[in-house]
Amino acid sequence: MAGIDYTERIPNNVGLAENRRLLRALEEWHPKFLEWWQDMGPNGFQANEVYLRTAVSVGAQGWAQFGYVQMPEYRWGIFLAEPEPGRQISFGAHKGSAAWPEVPGEYRGVLRRLIVTQGDTEPASVEQQRHLGRTCPSVYDLRNLFQVNVEEGRHLWAMVYLLDAYFGRDGREESEALLQRRSGDADKPRILGAFNEKTPDWLSFFMFSFFTDRDGKYQLASLAESGFDPLSRTCRFMLTEEAHHMFVGETGVGRIVQRTCELMREHRTDDVSRHGGIDLPTMQRYINFHFSVSLDLFGSEISTNAANFYTMGLKGRFEETKKQDDHLLKDASYPVAALDADRIAVREEPALTSLNERLRDDYVADCARGVARWNEVIKRAGIDFELKLPHRGFHRAIGSFAEAKVSPDGRVVSEAEWDAHHREWLPTDQDRAFVQSLMQPVTERGKFASWIAPPARGINGQPIDFEYVRLA
Repeated sequence: MAGIDYTERIPNNVGLAENRRLLRALEEWHPKFLEWWQDMGPNGFQANEVYLRTAVSVGAQGWAQFGYVQMPEYRWGIFLAEPEPGRQISFGAHKGSAAWPEVPGEYRGVLRRLIVTQGDTEPASVEQQRHLGRTCPSVYDLRNLFQVNVEEGRHLWAMVYLLDAYFGRDGREESEALLQRRSGDADKPRILGAFNEKTPDWLSFFMFSFFTDRDGKYQLASLAESGFDPLSRTCRFMLTEEAHHMFVGETGVGRIVQRTCELMREHRTDDVSRHGGIDLPTMQRYINFHFSVSLDLFGSEISTNAANFYTMGLKGRFEETKKQDDHLLKDASYPVAALDADRIAVREEPALTSLNERLRDDYVADCARGVARWNEVIKRAGIDFELKLPHRGFHRAIGSFAEAKVSPDGRVVSEAEWDAHHREWLPTDQDRAFVQSLMQPVTERGKFASWIAPPARGINGQPIDFEYVRLA
């Protein structure tokens, strides 16, 4: 692999051509990545040409190019947002100091773990979604799936760059470990629980892209505030691509809602299953599951780790520089929901140790805006139904609600009531089997499965019936 021209194969703005040590590390890692991609990437479509967006620069105008490429030949780039001259750390004990161009020695282990945890989510998503191509609802959706997949691969490259460039042998070992763990594997699972869940169908994929990739947005935005400048610049560029992943999720669910409403009106029934649609109560149960699982990704409501990351200047809040406070938080408090006997109460907690909950609040508000847009579709159809986010205490496995039985409307319920009603609140085996039965591939250009409406427009100005994936 020593003959690879990384300036051509891996577009970058980090000076790979001049950094021989980093080149050697990537030369050793690259074939292992391709082996992982062939084994765990999209199953059955590696030889097909796909109309993909490829990052080629960091400029606000023209940062990406569109064209046909086979996914194993995709040019996974390494890009950092342009440096901010004189950038200072904006929070924590080092507030006002110059941002670090190198890893501060005292924070080396903590910083490496933050990068590894973020990096581990990227290949996990690809693994979770690897079989979806065989049941695509349209060629348009197939292309969007593959775009998400290759960009998750590029985000893995971004994290590996940081590990290899700044953490020496430890970083190189972590880079290899990122390819050795597997989503859902009993012996070597992915680090975070949500990334070990199955994504068996396209409704789950769209929910994942809306809810779980949105968690990624908030985690990346927090890391983009980091005093370690290479991490900050890397995450700022990753956020540019993450927006498309959430677009795929939000519009995907919205199109399912639209199609369901069309079927309800056409056949004058709430039960659209006999007409090849997914009913709104089933979608509500999927929302309840994916939202609750994604809430766990933010960690415990009270966290000394989050406080330490902040005080160290390694991970800030969402839009840290827009906050109107001292950015130290030593004397500040923040409202946190918690169990109080048989009810849920809100109490003031130290703001430093409540940072996970503050980030979760930003996330919940963002999710609510998306759900409101889905409800506009239902309202325009004249249907009396409202999709809702469940209470944050519902179906939680991490934090103060982990042992609690909380209903979607926020009531603490008994074990007996939970047992009697949780099948109304979470997807059942019957729900999953029915949704799976609808997952029949539709690969004729311009055609869509019975359970999803066409998009409002195509990708990059192309028509909806464009040949987004060359399947012949």
